[in-house]
Amino acid sequence: MPEAKSFSFEALEERFDEMLDAVLSSRRTAREPALALSVCTRTQQEFTLHWLEVIIRTNSEMGFQFVRHAARAFEFMDLRQVEDWIINAMDVYDRQGLYPGSEAFAAVDTFAREESLRPVTVRLDETVGVLNHYIRGLAGRSLRIESSDEVFTDTEVLFLPALLNRYGDKQNNFTLYKLMTTYLWAQTRFGTFRKQTQDDPPLSARLAEYSEPQRALSIFFALESMRLEACIKRELPGLWRQMNTLLEITSDKPAAIEWQNALSELKEPTSTIETTLEQLKLIYPQSVTAPAPQPWHGTLQLELAEQVLAIRMEQDREELKVRLSKLLHDDQTLDDSAIRQIELLTPENTTGEMELMLEIDGNPVATPPDIKQILQSMLLDLDEIPPEYLVAAGAGDYDPGPNEDRSAKDVWKGSHREEGALHYDEWDFRRRHYRKGWCVLREIDMRSVDKPFVAETLEKYHGLVTEIRRSFEALRGGERRLKRQPYGDDIDLDAAIEARIEAISGREMPENLFTCPQRLERDIAVIFMVDVSGSTKGWINDAERESLVLLCEALEILGDRYAIYGFSGMTRKRCELYRIKRIDETYGQEVKARIAGIQPQDYTRMGVTIRHLTHLFKNIDARTRLLITLSDGKPDDYDGYRGEYGIEDTRQALVEAKRAGIHPFCITIDREARDYLPHMYGAVNYTLVDDVHQLPVKVSEIYRRLTT
Repeated sequence: MPEAKSFSFEALEERFDEMLDAVLSSRRTAREPALALSVCTRTQQEFTLHWLEVIIRTNSEMGFQFVRHAARAFEFMDLRQVEDWIINAMDVYDRQGLYPGSEAFAAVDTFAREESLRPVTVRLDETVGVLNHYIRGLAGRSLRIESSDEVFTDTEVLFLPALLNRYGDKQNNFTLYKLMTTYLWAQTRFGTFRKQTQDDPPLSARLAEYSEPQRALSIFFALESMRLEACIKRELPGLWRQMNTLLEITSDKPAAIEWQNALSELKEPTSTIETTLEQLKLIYPQSVTAPAPQPWHGTLQLELAEQVLAIRMEQDREELKVRLSKLLHDDQTLDDSAIRQIELLTPENTTGEMELMLEIDGNPVATPPDIKQILQSMLLDLDEIPPEYLVAAGAGDYDPGPNEDRSAKDVWKGSHREEGALHYDEWDFRRRHYRKGWCVLREIDMRSVDKPFVAETLEKYHGLVTEIRRSFEALRGGERRLKRQPYGDDIDLDAAIEARIEAISGREMPENLFTCPQRLERDIAVIFMVDVSGSTKGWINDAERESLVLLCEALEILGDRYAIYGFSGMTRKRCELYRIKRIDETYGQEVKARIAGIQPQDYTRMGVTIRHLTHLFKNIDARTRLLITLSDGKPDDYDGYRGEYGIEDTRQALVEAKRAGIHPFCITIDREARDYLPHMYGAVNYTLVDDVHQLPVKVSEIYRRLTT
């Protein structure tokens, strides 16, 4: 069947004028995009109109940028690839804003070229898990990995490109990621940014003394790369062989005699950053050009690294004072002046790693792990720890506390970029695509309240508690009888009759003629996801808390492993999960105090919570894994996470949970639940409790039915 006739220029211009009215003007019209698209096929035109309608729901300007470049995109890519181009640009808009998103639409040629390299492309989001495990196995400071257009480190984060397709082989591109990670780690481990003393000028200032600072930087970078690669060769010979493999593909090693002479000095095990600076003084006056950096070298962001280093050194110093004060507090005979020195020893039976020993008043003491960690961090930034750092905090000095973040990026404290915040994708049903890292979730403990709420609830429902305990006790001791067994304590009448018939027919009589009992062993793990949004204020909150008390009593009898989390938040950047009871935590006084402390919070963003709890389930080994939601209404949040959008994201998160072998179920008191819960959970995976007053009575019974 021939394809339908294409839309005319006039028809397209009219549609664009109507759809993009908010961003058009007398100077900025839809004429040019409509003219370009008028020569495309009807299928391409309809595809464009569909996606324009989707995009303008998010931002009309992004819609205009899309149609400006759509016709050119069809010149290079098929419909699937063009859709990937659209999704990529909208992801950029989500993460970085309008201007970068518009640039992503304009970069049609670049995206098309990358699409052609897709078979050999390796993406960071697909490999970051492997790289994180790898970097944790290396010695030195704990480092994070994040995506960036440039390859560099600020001494706490390794910034790597979002994708690599430099080589025509996927394995080589993955190896390049590993080499980038290792090289940046080596900068932090072997002292590229390290100072001999705290008063020494930073590296950027020392390079600025040269008449051509940029040339000095490029020569320094080349020399330092030689030193670091020599360190990698000694520490990681296997990886060095992989590096040589890529060197053969990339380029020849520099052969100039000046660089060879420098290399002989830099590859010595005793070489340091000072060795590199000495070689810079020798080579800089000569008319030589620094060799081009290798693909894994990236760039040096000196000012950023030095800023992070300075903040961290001050934080380490303050925290060391506090930790030393606590150590002294354990021995009342010592005072601040008793700390004499820190000795770095290299025992003969080791491979050369320094062993930290703290002497107090001339006597060696066991160095606590927290103090050792701070000292190790300091020794990555300084050649030696200044004596003035080894002073215990006095009364009134700031104590950062055991949970205080020691990251140098405290500017992000409490924001969506705070270290420790977890990022999860969110499903946009309009785009048929995930918004990458869209939601930011934090786990925090539910506040504890020292009130006799649990005792009062048990007294209030005394009769029901007795009944629950009796019925759940019966479940715990359940048995079933296995039939057609070769031996047992009773005859299987059905099997015996069939055996007699076989014998009369002249056939061999079977031997499995008995029954025997088998004890039912429960292997169930369940997480309760409790809605603590603002809509639960009042009696609903009381009913939820009472339900949890009765449920805990029942589960303690059964012996099922269980966890309880509350969820709420406001906007995608502040999704909060409240720990009430962890899966490995006993039902003690602290858990009871948290149940008593449950209080209404903000909104109901369900998808991100389900994804996080699904992730927690990965570490729980059980034959049956249940995720039971206790809620009073549909998904909803302040930033537009409501209606069809919130329902579809929650449904997608539940689908992901089911794929992971988790059985979701919802208990709700929302009388409108039948309008949306069957679509989200399935027709039989939810139940409606019409009367909120009956919630405490019903929840335990519902759980009993679910698990028998």
